[in-house]
Amino acid sequence: MKAALCRAFGEPLTIEEVVLRAPGPGEVQVAIEAVAICHSDLGYIDGIWASQLPAVYGHEAAGRIIALGEGVRGLAPGDAVVVSMIRSCGQCRACRGGKPFLCAAPYDRGNGVLQLPDGTTVEHGLATGGFAEECVVHASQVAKVPDDLPMELGALLACGVITGTGAVINTAGVRAGESVVVIGAGGVGLNAIQGARLAGAGRIIAIDLAEEKLAAATEFGATDVLKADMKGLRRAVMGLTEGGADHVFVAVGAIAAYNQAPALACKGGQVVMVGMPPSGARMEVEPVIVAATAQRLTGSFMGATVVQRDIPYLVEMWRQGRLKLEELITARYRFDEINQAIADARQGHVLRNVIVMQR
Repeated sequence: MKAALCRAFGEPLTIEEVVLRAPGPGEVQVAIEAVAICHSDLGYIDGIWASQLPAVYGHEAAGRIIALGEGVRGLAPGDAVVVSMIRSCGQCRACRGGKPFLCAAPYDRGNGVLQLPDGTTVEHGLATGGFAEECVVHASQVAKVPDDLPMELGALLACGVITGTGAVINTAGVRAGESVVVIGAGGVGLNAIQGARLAGAGRIIAIDLAEEKLAAATEFGATDVLKADMKGLRRAVMGLTEGGADHVFVAVGAIAAYNQAPALACKGGQVVMVGMPPSGARMEVEPVIVAATAQRLTGSFMGATVVQRDIPYLVEMWRQGRLKLEELITARYRFDEINQAIADARQGHVLRNVIVMQR
């Protein structure tokens, strides 16, 4: 099959023939129909996070199952599925505790799922390898979805949507009437705004530098928008929330945003850390202020998502008109246009670019 290989960090991908092994016990093989470009993919392509080359990245995918490994139950060839990077063993402490997104079972991304024709191992990027015509993943990574869900919309549910909505609903547990600040109105931030709307938040304040992103935030449910560089930003938030937000979500990987966030939360409020800065980046916190205000700093990985529970729920919200998906797509591309899609995804106005496979 064909896949888009990363052979050098920071360089264009090359579409080449690779060998995909058959699914083993507990695995499924999926013919990919759509895959979105996530900023985490860009981070790996640029070498920001640890990876071995050559590699096939891509982790926001959707398609149809074409083969099952031994022992897979509840799925069948022909099923439409969303493919996520959340791989769970079902046996470790985190999985037993209902947190499969924190599964502790090690996974060797160089285990030979993908190889070059000469036998060279290709890293199975983000345990998914979605920038390809097909992928082999563990059955825990897929959620069955209705046949009539457009696959380019299904791909969005694999990461960006669940990360944003899940941070609000699963991690923070936002309750009706509470106030929310979302710093960063990109793809994840807009989904945090949607999650706050679904949760019934009373005030949803979006903060960003870009006017076009603030306009989008209003469409996605923000009650108020503020420029990140405005004078008196904290004072404006305090006034809108009667002393600070119950929840402040940092949905961008900028350290300046992380340093700013605690000052926007109320006493007893929480800062939810969603955006992923480069490894080694540090935020500054005054522990005495956190202690004296009884604030909480909470991490949220992949929206604390339980794949087979949350993705069908979000599909139903979309069916009811309560979750925007089409509006998240900035542009669609053919597979042979993937490098253009990646280059365009680096532009500030882009929410999600999607590769639609031609079959």
